Formats: sequence, C-alpha cells, structure tokens
Amino acid sequence: MTELLSPKPTGSVVAAPPVGEAPADAAREALRRAREHLLGLQDEAGWWKGDLATNVTMDAEDLLLRQFLGIRTAEQTAESARWIRSQQRPDGSWALFHGGPGDLSTTIEAYLALRLANDRPDAPHMASAAAFVREHGGLAASRVFTRFWLALFGHWPWSRLPAVPPELVLLPPWMPFNIYDFACWARQTIVPLSIVRALRPVRDLGFTVHELHVAAAPPRPPRLLSRPGVLHRLDRLAAGYERIARGPLRRNALRRAAEWIVARQEADGSWGGIQPPWVYSLMALHLLGYPLDHPVLRSGLAGLDGFTVRQPGPDGPMRWLEACQSPVWDTALAVTALSDAGLPAGHPALNRAGTWLLSEEIRVRGDWAVRRPHTPAGGWAFEFDNDGYADTDDTAEVIMALRRTDLPADGAVLRATRWLLGMQCRDGGWAAFDADNTREVLGDLPFCDFGEVIDPPSADVTAHIVEALAAENFADTVPVRRGVAWLLRTQEPDGSWFGRWGANHVYGTGAVVPALVAAGLRPGHPAIRRAVDWLLSHQNPDGGWGEDLRSYRDPAWIGCGESTASQTAWALLALHAAGHGSGEAATRGVRWLVDTQRPDGGWDEPQYTGTGFPGDFYINYGLYRLVFPISALGRILDARATGLDAEALP
Repeated sequence: MTELLSPKPTGSVVAAPPVGEAPADAAREALRRAREHLLGLQDEAGWWKGDLATNVTMDAEDLLLRQFLGIRTAEQTAESARWIRSQQRPDGSWALFHGGPGDLSTTIEAYLALRLANDRPDAPHMASAAAFVREHGGLAASRVFTRFWLALFGHWPWSRLPAVPPELVLLPPWMPFNIYDFACWARQTIVPLSIVRALRPVRDLGFTVHELHVAAAPPRPPRLLSRPGVLHRLDRLAAGYERIARGPLRRNALRRAAEWIVARQEADGSWGGIQPPWVYSLMALHLLGYPLDHPVLRSGLAGLDGFTVRQPGPDGPMRWLEACQSPVWDTALAVTALSDAGLPAGHPALNRAGTWLLSEEIRVRGDWAVRRPHTPAGGWAFEFDNDGYADTDDTAEVIMALRRTDLPADGAVLRATRWLLGMQCRDGGWAAFDADNTREVLGDLPFCDFGEVIDPPSADVTAHIVEALAAENFADTVPVRRGVAWLLRTQEPDGSWFGRWGANHVYGTGAVVPALVAAGLRPGHPAIRRAVDWLLSHQNPDGGWGEDLRSYRDPAWIGCGESTASQTAWALLALHAAGHGSGEAATRGVRWLVDTQRPDGGWDEPQYTGTGFPGDFYINYGLYRLVFPISALGRILDARATGLDAEALP
C-alpha cells in the first residue's frame, strides 16, 4: 500500500478535515489497555524484548553459512524457505522493508536460498525473481557483500572483488585506514572478512545461477583525480599485493586477526550481538582450522538458535533470524512508558525491570577506549550480551529509566554519566558507539558500498544524551551547552532534524524538541517554533504522522508516509514538550491513536520505523508501536489533567 502513495511536496500543509476531539475517557481507556498489554509482556526476569525484524538476507545468509560449514539440515532449509517465500513481492523481488521497492541484492540472496531448498528455476516465483535480477543488472550490479557470498560458492571470481588485506589489523590506531577508523559494526565485519578474502575458499552449492547473469561491460573506474578514483587505484595496488602476499607478514596478520576476533566473542556466542560479523567470524575461524566442535565455534553456532524466531505459516512452520536483539533498549523504553502512564516509582514491574537493568551494567572497557583511553567505563549495551560495545544511546535511556524507579541506582548512574561525558565528540555532538569516528573517506573505499562504515554524531543520539544529562542536573554545564549548540547547528532548513537511528525526520525531530526543552530552551525559541511548524505541516489528513523510509534516498518523502503508531507518538511527544499538547493537531493525533488501537491494547504497525543503515538496512522494532504511544498518551493526559497545558480534553 505504501508504494501507491504519492509523495507530498516537502513542507506542504495538509488540510485537516473536521475531526471530533478525543474524549478524555476514551484516551484514558486507550492508555489503560495499552499499559496492561505492555505489563503482560514483561519477562519474569524483569526485561522486555520485542521481535526485531529486518529483511530476508538474514535468513538466506543463515542457510548459506550452514551450507558453507556443511551443517545445513532439511528442516532448517524448509522452514527458512517458507518464510522467504512469504516475503516475496508480486514483481518477484524482495524488499528491504515492508512496502518498499524491490532490492537487487536482497533478491539475489533470497533466490540462492530458495535454490538450496530445491525450488526449481522454472517455477513461477523463481522465474519472476530471476527476471527482476536480470532487469536490474544481474549479479554484476549487486553489492559487494552479495558478491562475496557468490564467490564463496564459485559463482563470482575472487579476483573481481575489492581487496581487504588482513594486514589492516596490524596498523596502529594513529595510521589512516586502521580498523578503529571504522565504526564498531564495520570493523567487526572487516576483520573476519579479510581472512575469508585472503584464503579465497570455494564451496559447492550444487547448482549454477547462469539465469541471473547479464552480459555487460565492466564498469569504468572512477576519474583518477577524484577521491573515489584514488581509492580505486589503491584497491588495485592492494589486490596486486594480495596475489603475492606470503610469508611471515601474512601469517602474522592472519594470526592477529584471529586473536582479535576470538577476544571479542560475547557470552551468547555472537560478535557484537549482530549478524554480519557473526557469520563472517564463524567462517573465518573455521577456515583457519578451528573445528566445528571448538568452544568458540560451538558457542557461536548455538547462539544463533537464540536469535531464531519460529512461527506458524500456511504451509508449515517458518523460521527467521533477528539481525540483533534489543532487550536493554526495549526495557528502558518500557519503564519510561509505564511511568508516563502513571505507575509509581515503587511498582513491582518497574523495580524488577530496574534491577535487571542494573545487572546489565557494563564495567569493562571496550573498543571505544582506543579513542578515549582516560574515560572510565560505565553504561549499557543494546543486547543481552555485548560487553565490548556499550552504546551512548542505550546508556542515556537507561539513566532516565532508572530514575523512574525507587531503586538505589546512584552509583551506576554516576558511572554512566561520567562515561557519556567522556564520549562527547570534539564538535559537541555524540555518536552511538565511538567518539570522533568521522573519517568520511572510508565510505568511498570499493568494499564499502553497503551501509554506513563510520559513526559520526547524530541528532537523535545527541538529543537523548542531552535530555538524560539535563535530568541529572547537568543542563548548565559546558558539555550540555555544547550539545545544545550542536543540535541547533544541525537543524535542517525546513525546521526538522535528521533521524540516524529511526525513520527519519519525524524521529529526529521527536527526539530533539523534548531534549532542548529539558536543557532549558523555552518553547518559544525560534528553533522549537520552526520544528513545531514542520510537524504541523506534515500531519496526515487522518490525524497521524508517518514517514516512509524512502526519505533517506528521496527528499520528496521527507515527513511523508502512512500514519504509524510510533511515528505519531514521536510527533506528539515533541508537540507536548513544546507546549502544544492540547492544541488541535495533538488532539487529532490522540484521536488517531484511540481509533486505531487494537482490542488487546496494542497497535498494528507492519511499517518499519527503525534504521540500521540509512538507505540500506531497516528495522521493525516490535515494541515501538506500544511504548511510544503509551508515553505520548500518558504525558499529554497528565499535562491536561493537571492544567499544565492551556486547554484540557473535554
């Protein structure tokens, strides 16, 4: 359905049809149902975790990994294939997000997985997929990572892939192109990938894919005097070195790379709690001689089961893999939401969650310490087990959540606050995992054609940290003032803020406005007025807000898309913070939430509103559609009931 929407011109004002105001009792009843539904989802241990859906490359690569290692079973293959088939679009392709356009590389990988499941090339769904691939340039037009998978099984020559020499791991942190110049997710992928690239294995798939090839001349190299052109020539030099790399230097690089990988395996068997480094690390270590029953590989393979979701399908059980898991993030947001909904600080559900969050505190140093060697450890990660990669965004949300409980959390909060202050970037903003990880030239390297490879400051992360620090009485300190100045500098000309980790300008704006108000800006500040005007001009006729993920590539989609519960809530949270929680726009947004709520208290949201890599990788967080509406309804109803807003619900 999203595909049928015509983008509205950016900044256009949508005429609001007459809509009755949401009665206070209806909104309170919606909040009550949502609150009870969320309480019912809490685990006995205290945490919440919604399913984290991405796209079918996770499932295709799981089968390809198992084929590579020789452990793929018929049951796994059949269950994954049912899921992959269920996600195919009418034109034969597979998309990166619900309702999105077909994606070439995703379609190629899904096709390979279905061939492993013995789907015949002449079957209608396979023929239409192959036709889509050919129409969009064939295998040669796919992203580098897809061609790596093809090379692993002899369907693409290793010589036609960019060089990724394992000697990168030997470079000291002060040298350009060392692994710590890359974002944490990228470095964790590049190191094992460099081993695989160096050893150039070829396994058997049991079939050919001639039907996916398109005859085409190789692409012309970039202009020599351009930055991509220079990097292309450096890649060719590295490829030449790869052909002759032998002896002690290469052996030492492979050994050091393996040691680097093993040292970063998490307690759950993963690497960084995310799929790409996980699968490449398993293959890399196996290629270096680690047997499948080695504790590292055994733990890694067993851990994948914990990321596997099984559900019934019309033709039998289906299985799909979460690319990551978000229990710390979900739990922090749930605590804040329930507190916004009226639960007192001593409520058992909040204290169980807070106790669990305190048990997840990270007290060890990770890769972030390479750039911040004198910053003491503290904070939280996204996942159950990811001690090596605490992140600032989760840490900020956990700080705010713990303050909604009556637990003695001062020590953990103090350590986390010190860590956040130490992780501020030179320009005043904050990034998610590292400080000053901003070497943009890396994005032009030939093997970096998919997703972000650096971790620069972002508006949404900076906003969450400013809000958390302001709540800890740091609003008048130099770091917070610098963070506020960074946010004001990065406001878009239209009044919105770009959302790095959520879709997109609605998310960024919904995060920044409450943070600026918490830091002391008056609602009448020009930046806040412009943000409010932007939100008002992008409200949908039905009263909700939505932004399609195509806004990352096409500016015509900025602020435009089908209304969703999470994005409507983000807009309402910003309007409330700016003093507009009782205005007509907010009332219509509340009305939309009331009217679209399910009987069980939740909301349907097949749309993806989370972001992994802008333009390339997207996430549907299973709890976003619940926690954010609860917070929005709770804050607006509380403000109106206590007379803090100028108007009250009738």
